[in-house]
Amino acid sequence: MINPILPGFHPDPSVVLVDGVYYIVTSTFEYLPGLPIFRSHDLVTWEQIGNVATRPEQLGIEQAASGMGVWAPTLRHHDGLFHLIVIVTGGPRGCVVFTASDPAGPWDDGTPIAGIEGIDPDLAWDDEGNAYVTYSGFVTAGPDAGMHHGIQQVRVDLAAGTAVEEPRPLWSGTGRQFPEAPHVFRRGEHWYLLIAEGGTERGHAVSIARGPSISGPFEGAPANPILTAAGYDSRIQCVGHADLVAGPDGGDDVLVLLGVRTLGRTKAFSPLGRETFTTTVTWHDGWPRARPVRAHPRTGAVRESFDLTSLDDPGWLAIGRAPEEAGSLTATPGRLTLHGVTGGMRAFRPAFIGRRQRHLTSTFTATIDASQGSGGLALRYDEHFHLSLEAHGTTVTATARVADLEQSWSTEIAAGEVELRIETSLPAPGNGPAGDGADRIRLIAAGVCLADLDGRYWSAETAASFTGRVTGVFASEGTVTVSHFGYHGEDS
Repeated sequence: MINPILPGFHPDPSVVLVDGVYYIVTSTFEYLPGLPIFRSHDLVTWEQIGNVATRPEQLGIEQAASGMGVWAPTLRHHDGLFHLIVIVTGGPRGCVVFTASDPAGPWDDGTPIAGIEGIDPDLAWDDEGNAYVTYSGFVTAGPDAGMHHGIQQVRVDLAAGTAVEEPRPLWSGTGRQFPEAPHVFRRGEHWYLLIAEGGTERGHAVSIARGPSISGPFEGAPANPILTAAGYDSRIQCVGHADLVAGPDGGDDVLVLLGVRTLGRTKAFSPLGRETFTTTVTWHDGWPRARPVRAHPRTGAVRESFDLTSLDDPGWLAIGRAPEEAGSLTATPGRLTLHGVTGGMRAFRPAFIGRRQRHLTSTFTATIDASQGSGGLALRYDEHFHLSLEAHGTTVTATARVADLEQSWSTEIAAGEVELRIETSLPAPGNGPAGDGADRIRLIAAGVCLADLDGRYWSAETAASFTGRVTGVFASEGTVTVSHFGYHGEDS
């Protein structure tokens, strides 16, 4: 088994099996395109076939703060249509259901569902065909922001976009904090309610209950939580937010879930953020038992050189707008052109186009011409936690930003194009101070290493981020063009 199955920033997975093919969707927060769709025949080899939200108006996250936006979708298939339900935080749309006949798209503009206040919605149908939305009653806006009402459920009219009854509380776990990520499904004579609890950090866990109908009443499993990494000696931590699917070839059922790969002597830092993992379950007396989540990354090197005459590859990301709006492929034929946004990577909506870092050992390279402006290559968690190499004339400046702290280093280069590199590598082995942090990050311009840094400061724990590292090109002033963008990654 390969684990993680979706490496890099891919949290909150939801999975569906249709005609022998598996499809997964994950959260994207402030990035566009949103809600990537992956396809597999064996739960091992995955291909990104598109994104649900390719047009900004589908989500309305132009003003959503970093860490808000697209949270925790659920992907389902019913009556010949794929349904994607999500609650968009920090924007005007709220709870939205998108549909498509082909998961590769196009997806429709979505139908908002009024009367649902919370996060992490699930969509399920009872035996009579009635649709139900089950969700976590965490309030994200208004005077009650921060209040949590536990797991809620409401019957809805999907065509009209309305709830047809008042929400009712359901079983909300074993008492751990933040019951969330509910999924309701039927197996045999029982309906099951699968949830996450404990918070998405080190206390994350998966718990389950069952009952006689889609609305319960639900009784918790005697062995809850059925899965957690909390307190266990494992490099994979924060496991939770699971969805259940039948395994391939009639094998054991599979939980698809999030987790983090940790580094450092105390397993304190996860540079790549929350990734998508799997583990198998067996059933005993009508209850599932999950096996621990183990890391088995795909071995071997990945080398990619990306075509900068097209942004059709679904893996490109921009912040709060589509990549086609952040950069131009026609202004300078054969090159990607970026027009500067004041503040560069500190800006709320920078001129930035990037890709997820997917391996703990990695190199991003970009060949930049900044003779008419300023810009370069950056590793981003958000506008407060990032690293950059910025070319301006014959100077390249490396900058490391950690909240209110910032430090820079500069070097002189020849006029014209310059190759910029951001390299990451595993920490030194052993129990000394060098092994206490996360990975090492090197910022290199024209072959000169300007900075060699401890990656703990650009990890999910320090940045307090729900996302992960996204590395790409940016412009902060004038016009910057890019003739090459490449990636090398490997795990061991």
